[in-house]
Amino acid sequence: MKQVVQNYKSGELALLDVPVPGCKPGGVLVRTSYSLISTGTELMKVSEAGMSMLGKARSRPDQVAKVMQSVATNGVPATYRKVMGKLDSYTPLGYSLCGVVEQVGAGIDDVKAGDLVACAGNEHALHAELNWVPRNLYARVPDGLAPRHAAFGTVGSIALQGVRQGEPQLGEVALVIGLGLIGQLVVQLLAASGVRVVGVDPDPVRCELAERLGAAACGDPESAAVEAAVAELTGGHGVDQVYLAAGGGSNQPVELAARLSRDRGRVVDIGKCRLDLPWNAYYEKELDVRFSRSYGPGRYDPEYELEGRDYPIGYVRWTERRNLACFLDLAARGSVDVEPLVSHIADFDDAVETYQRLKDGDLKAVAVLFRYTDRAGAAETPAQAPSVAVPAVTVQRGPARAARTPVRLAFVGAGNYASSMLLPHLAQRDGVELSTVVTTTALSAANAQRKFGFAEATTDLDAVLGDKSVDAVFVVTRHSSHAELTRRALLAGKTVFVEKPLALTEDELAGVLAAVEESGNDRLQVGFNRRFAPLLQEARQRFGARTGPASLRYLVNAGRLQHGSWYLQQGTEGSRFAGEGGHFIDTASWLLDADPVSVYAVATSGNEDLQVVLRYPDGSTATISYVTTGAPGFPKETLDLVADGRVLRLDDFVRASVYGRKRWVSSRLPKARDKGQSAELAAFVKAVRTGGPMPVPLESLVATTAATLAVQAGLAAGAPVTLAGAR
Repeated sequence: MKQVVQNYKSGELALLDVPVPGCKPGGVLVRTSYSLISTGTELMKVSEAGMSMLGKARSRPDQVAKVMQSVATNGVPATYRKVMGKLDSYTPLGYSLCGVVEQVGAGIDDVKAGDLVACAGNEHALHAELNWVPRNLYARVPDGLAPRHAAFGTVGSIALQGVRQGEPQLGEVALVIGLGLIGQLVVQLLAASGVRVVGVDPDPVRCELAERLGAAACGDPESAAVEAAVAELTGGHGVDQVYLAAGGGSNQPVELAARLSRDRGRVVDIGKCRLDLPWNAYYEKELDVRFSRSYGPGRYDPEYELEGRDYPIGYVRWTERRNLACFLDLAARGSVDVEPLVSHIADFDDAVETYQRLKDGDLKAVAVLFRYTDRAGAAETPAQAPSVAVPAVTVQRGPARAARTPVRLAFVGAGNYASSMLLPHLAQRDGVELSTVVTTTALSAANAQRKFGFAEATTDLDAVLGDKSVDAVFVVTRHSSHAELTRRALLAGKTVFVEKPLALTEDELAGVLAAVEESGNDRLQVGFNRRFAPLLQEARQRFGARTGPASLRYLVNAGRLQHGSWYLQQGTEGSRFAGEGGHFIDTASWLLDADPVSVYAVATSGNEDLQVVLRYPDGSTATISYVTTGAPGFPKETLDLVADGRVLRLDDFVRASVYGRKRWVSSRLPKARDKGQSAELAAFVKAVRTGGPMPVPLESLVATTAATLAVQAGLAAGAPVTLAGAR
C-alpha cells in the first residue's frame, strides 16, 4: 500500500510503498476514503524538516533538552548516533481521516466490515491507504454525513475539547484569536452554543469566512474595530473567554487576550502559541489560563488509546472517542458546517506535490483533503455517480376556480424585498386587494399595514390560511421557512407565490410536491422574475428560434454581503447560491427552452466564487459564474447566448443587443433596471383572477430547484451531478 512519509533530517517527502498493517485484536483495519491535512500542525512539521540542524534545534528546544540529558548520561558519540539515526528515518504524517472498515480484530463488536468510520491519532489515522485503528480512536459515521466531512472528525474534536475547557455559557461573548482551521471550527461550535464570537486574524479572507460561519465580528489584531466590537458586545466589560488558536512566535495573542478579557475571564490555549504571559496584566484581572490537550481525556494514555480501556462516563463525560462521536453528530445535524472550510481536494497520488505547494505558498488553504482510490482504481466515495432527483409532478387537479375580482392577497412576511420589490407593484394595481399581512412581530405587521394599505395585520398564520376569502398567499420569509409555509398554503387550497428558493433540500422539495399531490392544488409560482424582464424578452424574440445547440455564459457579480446579513447564516438559511442561484438557472433554462440534465460545480477556496456548468438535452451548455470578489462598480449581471451564428448580449438589464445578419441594439433605459418583477406579478395576478395556467409550469420550477440543489451536491462530491428524472 502507499503512505506519505517524511525524512526529518533531509526534509524529503515521499509516497512510499509499505507493507499493509496487520489487523490486531482490539482494533479495526480501515481503508481510507479521505484524509485531512492539518494546515497548522502538519505544515509546521514539514517546514521544520526543511530547516538546518540549528534551525531545527531552535524550533524544538524541548528536544534539545532531551539530547543534552542523553549526552550527560550516555556521552556524545552514543547520543550523536542515536539522534542521527532517529532523524534519518521516515516518519508518518496525518492524524484525521474517514474510511471503510475492511477487517475487524478480535474483541471488536461495535462495528463490522463495510461500516464507515472516522479515525484519529498521529500513529493510527495516517495519510495511508490502510490503517489499523484501536477501539477508542474511531467512531461510526452517522447516516447522511459525507465521508469528506467526516474526515474532519479529529480536528473537530480538538476544537470541541478547547471549547469545553472554556466552559462557555449561553449569552457570553468569546474572542477567538487565529482563524485557521481550528479557529474556524471553534467559532462555529461557540455560535452553536449560544455564544457571541469576535474573531481575530490578519487575513481578511479568513475573517470574512468566520463571519459567514457565525462570528458577530472579525478583524485584524491591530484593528481598532476589534476592540470596538468587543466593547459594544460586552458593554465595555471585556470578553468572558479567549481561545488562542494561533501559532507562530509572536506574543501578541496573549497580550491581546489580556487586554480584551473581562475581570476573571478565561484564556484557553488550543494551539502551539507563544505564552510569555505579561504578569501584571494577567495578575490584575486574575485571568484563568487553561490548556486544551488535543482531542480530550484519554490522549497520550496508552491504556486508553492502545488497550481500549475506557474511562467511566460517570467520572469522565467527554473522552477522546466521545468527543469524536459528538463532533460527527454535530456535523451530521448541520450545527457545524465544514464544507466552506474545504479549500482543495487532491488525489492521494499527488500528495507530495500538494504538500510542496502548501509549503511554498502556491496553495493557500484552510483545509485540504486527500481523496483515495480503491484497489480497482475508482474513487472511493459512496457517490461515484452523484445524482439529485427531479421529482415527477403528479396531480389530480380539482375543478377550475371561477374568475375573481378583486383578487385578495395575503403576505406572509414583509421584509426588505417584499417592501421594496413586490408590494409597491401590487399596492396600486387595479383588481387587487391587499387583504392581510402576517409577520412574526406585531410591529412589523403594523408597519406593513400602514405603508401598503393592508386591510388587516396579524401574527396568526392559521387564521389567514383558514380564511376562504383569501385567494393567494405570498411567502416572503427567510429561506429556511419557504418549503414548509408553501406546503401548508397549498394544503389550505391557496394559490401560492413563494420567493426563491422553493426548497433548501431534496426532502423539502419532495414535501412540497407531496402537498400538491395530496391537495390536487398545483397553483404555485416561484419568484424567478428575470424571464419576465421586458428587455430580455425582447432580446430573446429578436434572437429567434434555434436549430443547433447553444452556449450561454452568465456572469453574476454578486459582491460581498454586509456584516450581520442573515444570508451569512448558512447553517440554517443555506448558501448564497442556494438562495439566489435559482434566478440564474431559471433564466438560462428559459432562454434555452429546456430543463438541465446535469450540473457540474467547482469553487474557489472557501466556496466564495462558483462556476456552475449546466448541460441540456440538445447538447447546449450554460455556465454561471457566481462571484463575490469582483469590483463593486462592475455590473451585477451580464449574459451572452451564442448559437447558429448569432449572439445575444444582456448588460445588467440596462441594454441588450443581438448580433446576426442584422444587428439590433436596445436604447438605454432612462430609469432603474427592470428585472421583471412588475410583469411577473401581473402574470401571477392574472392567473389567480382568471383561473388560467400559472405563468411558469410547475415542472420547470421543480427542475430549476433540483438543479440549484445539485450545485451543493456537486461541490460535496467533486463530480458532475445527474438530474435523475429530468425531462
